[in-house]
Amino acid sequence: MTQRRGLTVLIAVACLVWAGPALADAPSDWNAITAQTLANAAAAGTPARPGPSAVLDYAMVSAAVHDAVQAIEGQFEPYATTIPGATGSSIAAAATAAHDILVNRFPLQAATFLDPTYLAYLAANGLTTSDPGVAVGQQAAAGLIAFRAGDGSFQALPPFTGGTDAGVWRPTTSYLPGPPPSNAPMAAEWLAFMTPFTLNSPDQFRPSGPPALNSGKYRKDYDEVKRLGGDVNSERTQAQTDLAIFWNLDFLGRWNLALRDIQAAHITNIAESARFFALADLAMADAVITAWDSKRHFVFWRPVTAIQEGDNDGNPTTEGDVNWHPFINTPPYPEFSSGANNVTGSVTRMLKLFFGTDNVTFVVKSNNPAANPPTRTYDRFSDAAADVVEARILQGIHFRTADVIGRKQGRSVAKWVFKHALRPVGNNDDDDQGDDDDD
Repeated sequence: MTQRRGLTVLIAVACLVWAGPALADAPSDWNAITAQTLANAAAAGTPARPGPSAVLDYAMVSAAVHDAVQAIEGQFEPYATTIPGATGSSIAAAATAAHDILVNRFPLQAATFLDPTYLAYLAANGLTTSDPGVAVGQQAAAGLIAFRAGDGSFQALPPFTGGTDAGVWRPTTSYLPGPPPSNAPMAAEWLAFMTPFTLNSPDQFRPSGPPALNSGKYRKDYDEVKRLGGDVNSERTQAQTDLAIFWNLDFLGRWNLALRDIQAAHITNIAESARFFALADLAMADAVITAWDSKRHFVFWRPVTAIQEGDNDGNPTTEGDVNWHPFINTPPYPEFSSGANNVTGSVTRMLKLFFGTDNVTFVVKSNNPAANPPTRTYDRFSDAAADVVEARILQGIHFRTADVIGRKQGRSVAKWVFKHALRPVGNNDDDDQGDDDDD
């Protein structure tokens, strides 16, 4: 009964928010509905999305919406599905494509949330299920589901727990309240092996590897995180602690929220809007796959293990501390390279490529209730990426090299996606939009 009352309130609010057709907002609206669907699933535990695998849900929805909209608008190449002779409302097409993808991925929410929300959305925009755009959206969703069938996502693999040699990742203990559970095996290991959305293979941007344990670079990384990333006796300033808290929790949700705000401020065309979300979400999905390939290939240990085992790593210059713990709980997967920096590097570089400039003012909202302030305003996309590099060190869960390499990988993924996917119709320009590889 409580869930039904909550649903009624949600639909009523949705009708108020979506009153009147705002053409460019449909992809954004269904991005928000995707976020709510994920929140519903997490609250119910059916299914829980391990690690960062919710990135796949965002990518599937955005790609289907893009294909549905472009079938009618004809401005950009589709991702997976060409629908000749498409007609009808682009809003209906976008809503139907998103709805059908979400029902396919979250069938338990069909009757309780997704179907009522979909019908309310159509009605709020003066549409019905008889609009020809509905059939377009259905075809776009069905085509994408068939295209991505057998991609290796969510496959069952034996638990992976690394090893016990120096430099090798192994499950860690959670010393602070909250997730993840202590001594958990690698979360979503299958991400390392699944078929990417646009890349040729998961290892396309695999780097050379973390620094050797006996190197000066490793010693420098080690000392930095030990000094700044601990939960007690840290040398962090208050500003650094605030940054670490702000950039903790759910990178995928906060970046998709930032995308919705950026779209609302700058994009008024539905074809551009659909492409905007699809480019960003496809890039973030392939960036996660890239990061997981590196994590599973190199299986490098986390700072908490490295510092507690510092007297046993074969490097006489690293001073161990068996009582050292990070500022936040260590995620349950290997350290190199940083997934958060892959994601942030990909989305911030994609935003630069999309708008043709790094100099755009935007706001990021933290989903950490302890964040002070709860929002941060950036004047350049790259400034947010730089903050995430620092934050993961200050949280005590990454070495700097993994952060910098992760950011570089994400940027490379974004450039690849922008150059090879969802191109303007008839555009045969193969340049890289004058982008560079600055770090």
